[in-house]
Amino acid sequence: MQLIQDLFAFRFTWQEGVMLLIGGLLIYLAIRREMEPALLLPMGFGAILMNLPFVSTSAVETLFQAGIASELFPLLLFIGIGAMIDFGPLLSNPKMFLFGAAAQLGIFLTLALASALGFPLADAASIAIIGAADGPTSIYVANYFGSQYQGAIMVAAYSYMALVPIIQPPVIRAVTTRKERQIRMDYNPGSVSKAVRILFPILVTVIAGVLAPKSAELIGFLMFGNLIRECGVLDSLSQSAQHELANLITLVLGLSVSFKMQAELFVTRETVMILLLGLAAFLFDTLGGVLFAKALNLFTKKKVNPMIGAAGISAFPMASRTVHRMGLEEDPYNFLLMHAAGANVSGQIASVIAGGLLITLVERLL
Repeated sequence: MQLIQDLFAFRFTWQEGVMLLIGGLLIYLAIRREMEPALLLPMGFGAILMNLPFVSTSAVETLFQAGIASELFPLLLFIGIGAMIDFGPLLSNPKMFLFGAAAQLGIFLTLALASALGFPLADAASIAIIGAADGPTSIYVANYFGSQYQGAIMVAAYSYMALVPIIQPPVIRAVTTRKERQIRMDYNPGSVSKAVRILFPILVTVIAGVLAPKSAELIGFLMFGNLIRECGVLDSLSQSAQHELANLITLVLGLSVSFKMQAELFVTRETVMILLLGLAAFLFDTLGGVLFAKALNLFTKKKVNPMIGAAGISAFPMASRTVHRMGLEEDPYNFLLMHAAGANVSGQIASVIAGGLLITLVERLL
């Protein structure tokens, strides 16, 4: 009898219908387009689950509280990411650190833009961090500030990361000439000793902890994962971190994020604004990196292919692969992958530090 009464009382809102379509779109992108399937598939399925009538959300809420509200999942995921990263191209060409820093421009420009559009400063900072092009950092900052827009921020961050090969090329072509895109860069890597590879993650953690204490947790877990990779005595754990740990955490992270994708929270005017601001952040990041490289070429004899600047965002390894592919399209003998990879992994470090600096800045202003 109660079920019959519930069925008669049931009203399916158009907002819930929109969320079912969004969930279906994410699943389509994951399966058909193979865009971040380990994340978009559970996120899309979770969005559908969270917007079905008569479905209890307590299990997903428990997962959210245990993994995201506690900041556990982003930290564990960073161990896996750190274990995947080879900092060799960066260590053999340290000037790539500059491109990682320049490509964080979008974070701070978007902070100003979101504030000007009326978002409270804490929410504006949470939105701006989409420009980090780094899902775990976006989750960490949005959760730190307790932003009411966590769902939209998380979806924007991971969706745009997956769309880097589509977003970046038009921007790069718009601000570079074909001659600039054809600049060849020789890759003559110096020998990076095992001792340097081991000391690097330790020193980065110490320096980041001193300069940007709010980034210490994220950068520390990222560097710990890299230390597992480079130490040479934990190979089996390194492989587990790169595969089993990273894959499992990514799956449950996607399901957890869907808790914030309930129709009443997600289908709002603010969500549309956040998606547009997130796109603007990615565009500003790309512009910042490319324009910095062009400016650098004004003062150096040995020219840098300005596309390398676009690889300075944190979306690893999509950004470096995108730049490499564009280089080959312009000149089939121009191999930019290792240079782009150096800028890309420097962007991974820079984005986490930028997130810590953003938290510090906003706390001082509040």
